[in-house]
Amino acid sequence: MMLEILTSPDLPASHGFFTRRGGASSGIFHGLNCGPGSSDLAEAVSINRARVAKAMEIPLDHLISLHQHHSSDVVVLTAPPESPPKADAMVTAMPGLALGILTADCAPVLFCDRTAMVIGAAHSGWRGALGGVLENTLDAMESLGATRSAITAVVGPTISQRAYEVGPEFFENFVAEDREFVRFFAGGHGDRMQFDLPGLIVHRLRSSGIGDASWTGHCTFTDAGSFYSFRRTTHAGEADYGRLISVIRL
Repeated sequence: MMLEILTSPDLPASHGFFTRRGGASSGIFHGLNCGPGSSDLAEAVSINRARVAKAMEIPLDHLISLHQHHSSDVVVLTAPPESPPKADAMVTAMPGLALGILTADCAPVLFCDRTAMVIGAAHSGWRGALGGVLENTLDAMESLGATRSAITAVVGPTISQRAYEVGPEFFENFVAEDREFVRFFAGGHGDRMQFDLPGLIVHRLRSSGIGDASWTGHCTFTDAGSFYSFRRTTHAGEADYGRLISVIRL
């Protein structure tokens, strides 16, 4: 099966939001699992990542991933690191270096200032969005010469509001941060609420003063044929889940 690569016309750099189609993994990981941290066979993950590197037209050692931990930490890359940095976002001005974010319901966010030739990539769940990972990525891009108003950001496949049910405690704690965040919740069954993660991220990006921000509109939870989903796996009682990869390079 051929790789399936989603792109956005809004992002002026070589990029791809890779679905799970076209990979070498099997079983519950069936498809293009690119997560070394999963319990999938290491050989299968290596094959999958090699296929992604080939599709992005780069050497495998130039496909960079992070040790993601739901933080607001950002690293600036001037060369391929020897091991995955512990952070949730990265930026670079180095041509040929591909930034790869791993997700399975959280949002991959790809950034580009085409004029300054600076790119960025971030992993953002609700913790990262509230913690400032998006704004910190923009600050790091500016440190490399980017202009905030010239930056475009695109949010890739992530869990949509109709699939993201949360309880009253989540709602109350979240809204305690900012009463205006009520706008990202809709009524659900009983005391449950539906949370709009991509809406929050796009709002934060637009409020930061960048040139443009958008979401591709793809929901990881509802399309099992195309995407891995932590929440869907949890509901199914499965032992583990695959990780999607989203990549950008100059």
